Amino acid sequence: MKSPKELGYYFPAEFAPHEATWLSWPHKEASWPGKIDAIYPYYAQFIKVLSQSEKVRINVADEAMKVFALKYIEQAGADLSQVEFYFHPTNDAWCRDHGPAFLINPNAEQKKVIVDWGYNAWGGKYPPFDLDDVIPTLIGKQFNIPVFHPGIVMEGGSVEFNGAGTLLTSTACLLNPNRNPHLNQDQIEQYLRDFYGVEQILWVDEGVVGDDTDGHIDDTVRFVNEDTVLTVVEEDKTDENYALLQHNLKQLKGMRLLNGKSLNIVELPMPDAVIWEDQRLPASYANFYISNKHVIVPTFRCAKDDVALSIIQSCFKDREVIGIDSTEIIWGLGSFHCLSQQEPAV
Repeated sequence: MKSPKELGYYFPAEFAPHEATWLSWPHKEASWPGKIDAIYPYYAQFIKVLSQSEKVRINVADEAMKVFALKYIEQAGADLSQVEFYFHPTNDAWCRDHGPAFLINPNAEQKKVIVDWGYNAWGGKYPPFDLDDVIPTLIGKQFNIPVFHPGIVMEGGSVEFNGAGTLLTSTACLLNPNRNPHLNQDQIEQYLRDFYGVEQILWVDEGVVGDDTDGHIDDTVRFVNEDTVLTVVEEDKTDENYALLQHNLKQLKGMRLLNGKSLNIVELPMPDAVIWEDQRLPASYANFYISNKHVIVPTFRCAKDDVALSIIQSCFKDREVIGIDSTEIIWGLGSFHCLSQQEPAV
């Protein structure tokens, strides 16, 4: 059987046009212990902004969860004509990692396909994950979209795309033995090429402190166009993120794209440390989500919020940057990008 790449399919950049954003309604108390009710108003605000420019497709367990979700979504003032529910039960809310990877080929008769990577909850950390693991295939059946099964573990938050043949990722995550211990770096790169339709893999080493995904790229480095990245840096030399992020920055400065050009690098500050119950949380402004008309950025009730929003706005001339308080949501160890997965328009 031919790979998606051999068939001409590729994973578009997040800033390319969307048909929809996929979400999995949060319901797992253990992900936000003692706090899950506090996240719903902010999560619903996220849905409101998404609904202003694209469909919002939400996985729910059953009618009761749908009714519960609708209460918050209505209160937030979302455009309900843009919100769709699908009875696809999940274990958790992190749709970036368990949701479908949509690839497109505008010239093919079948213009869209899904890749259903294996999912093991970041190295088996949070069982059970059997329901999450089959979400992409359920969505494929729902929409009659062909589904490819590479047979290895991969998470959407661990990969970042410029839409022009380049994929960014981190060794901290993809080379972690809790994912695919039977594969070396070259073999993993071949899977990325074959099943994401890319030509080039660029690697940074580090993630941010507190990230239980072992260093997802969507907390550190993000493409804003084909040759420009936003990357977080820590200004406080005494902070434990300082050296890690300086190391990544040095690596980024040495990279070349397929056309031989260096990356345009825009530095983004890290927020002040967010601590809850003596735990450093992986708060990062890089965990923003790009919708058709907006860039939705997590904020953390600190003075750097406005600075970060301004820098991100300078990178997106065609979209409005909106900050949504993520101080409660980040207790789940992720934010808006981790919670969402785009479905490209084609």
